[in-house]
Amino acid sequence: MRQENELKLFEDKKIRAKWDEKQEKWYFSVVDIVAALTDNDYQKSRNYWKWLKNKLKEEGSELVSNTNQLKMEAYDGKLRDTDVMTTEQILRLIQSIPSKKAEPFKLWLAQVGRERIDEAYDPEIAINRALDTYRRKGYSEEWINQRLKTIDIRKEFTDELRQKGISASRDFAILTNILTQAWSGYSVKEYKDLKGLKKENLRDNMTNMELVLNMLAETSSTEISKSKKAKGFKEAEDSVIKGGNIARIAKEQLEKETGKKVISNKNAKEIRELNSGEG
Repeated sequence: MRQENELKLFEDKKIRAKWDEKQEKWYFSVVDIVAALTDNDYQKSRNYWKWLKNKLKEEGSELVSNTNQLKMEAYDGKLRDTDVMTTEQILRLIQSIPSKKAEPFKLWLAQVGRERIDEAYDPEIAINRALDTYRRKGYSEEWINQRLKTIDIRKEFTDELRQKGISASRDFAILTNILTQAWSGYSVKEYKDLKGLKKENLRDNMTNMELVLNMLAETSSTEISKSKKAKGFKEAEDSVIKGGNIARIAKEQLEKETGKKVISNKNAKEIRELNSGEG
């Protein structure tokens, strides 16, 4: 299961989702689906789902009993257990919710599923989509190239962690936090607070140099881990700390030579404006 939340859009509604790589299935937040179909706010949608869940149970529907729960980032920025359903289950759920949006929603679900499966067979499609998204947001070409490299480096890093027996999303988050602390001096939360972020992606708010050093930390950790045969969290943690320290030393040397701090409080908006001004 991919660890990061995906925010898919249906018209102007955000739908949280996670992709299960093994099963090749999307899992969608039920409350978000209800909100999109009923045009209710989040709290009303939660109440509606609670009422509908009881109604379906009383009718003997297996849909509710087959509903899964996954950790997803809530709108307050915290990870919370969230009721989720697969595409097939969502299509069944739609039949229970009177809505003029039912048919367009079905088409949207089909499009989302097709895009992700296409990307699995041809990763270039995903890369091109990411390129277009960052360009529309106004990032410079130099920054975009760095950002796309971080995606590849991050995948190698997480793949190596899996090889060392790390599978729980909580452990990935802990090791990422340790790595970030080791090279930057900030925990992920502190780093995001510095940049004034809440639920935004930290890497999307890094400068070119921050991205480079984060990549150095992850690449170093990956290579150190590959050199070891032992598996388990402690071994992974040791590799992550050592890899992070390599990037920290590079950061400190750069700061000494330039007289400038590498860690910036600038967020994406300010970084884009700065790059635009330089152009």
